[in-house]
Amino acid sequence: MEEFASWRANGRRFTHRGHQIFYRDDGGGADGTLVCIHGFPTASWDWHRVWPGLCERFARVLAPDMIGFGWSAKPRNYLYSIADQADIHENLLREQGIDRFHILAHDYGDTVAQELLARDAERRTAGDESLVVESVCLLNGGLFPETHRPRLVQRLLASPLGPLVSFLATERAYTASLSSVFGPDTKPSREELDQFWTLWCGKRGKRNGHKLIRYMSERRQYRERWVGALRDTQLPVRLIDGLLDPVSGAHMVRRYRELIPNPDVVELPKVGHYPQVEAPADTLTAFLDFHATRVPHRTI
Repeated sequence: MEEFASWRANGRRFTHRGHQIFYRDDGGGADGTLVCIHGFPTASWDWHRVWPGLCERFARVLAPDMIGFGWSAKPRNYLYSIADQADIHENLLREQGIDRFHILAHDYGDTVAQELLARDAERRTAGDESLVVESVCLLNGGLFPETHRPRLVQRLLASPLGPLVSFLATERAYTASLSSVFGPDTKPSREELDQFWTLWCGKRGKRNGHKLIRYMSERRQYRERWVGALRDTQLPVRLIDGLLDPVSGAHMVRRYRELIPNPDVVELPKVGHYPQVEAPADTLTAFLDFHATRVPHRTI
């Protein structure tokens, strides 16, 4: 629990549309700026097991809690969207005077990364280098709506019963659902599940579950934009995937290999939906290898 408390105590905050956004900002290496984009329904804390290794490699490592998540604001009357979450990351980068960055994303964060890729392509076409994506590494996530297999609670949140499900959600139901997407031999501990629950329901955040889950319909609505951005990019991209994930595991990897030209994929056969939590050493190794072998070296 000390590490969990320390993560929050060492965070910073900036303002987005009048709301406070929590983020971690560390580093010490030479390889520019890395932005870590977390998933649903957790927060930047997801990266804590790989954080020291990331900070050793990169000069700056930024990891916000997106609005509605973790220790960031969770306004009730707010239009939560992938585009707005992408705005948060771009606004933070601009506020920090950063114009080039790498991406490491997971789950919901993969979709945010796809939107950032689409914007990057638009800026490049226009000759605008004010904010440049240099590489993208994706962990398990719903990259293709046709392969996404949402859990029962996600389907309920997205249904007309969503507001009631959000209100009635219990810690037991939440932790059981979250634990089910981990690999059979890499389940989270009771302490870890308590931390995930704290991040979700703090600031009465669980009441917004049915609003945050709209990203599933957005993935269908903007499929051509987001899948196209991933398919057409000329940037270095690697997918690191836990194959035992029932939501976006081996079946999603098969689709990725079908649609993405020259796919760079690292498969983790004994891991579920949270590679950075379940197998941090393997995930970090695969990520750092990607930067050492596929990404042009640039120092600040």
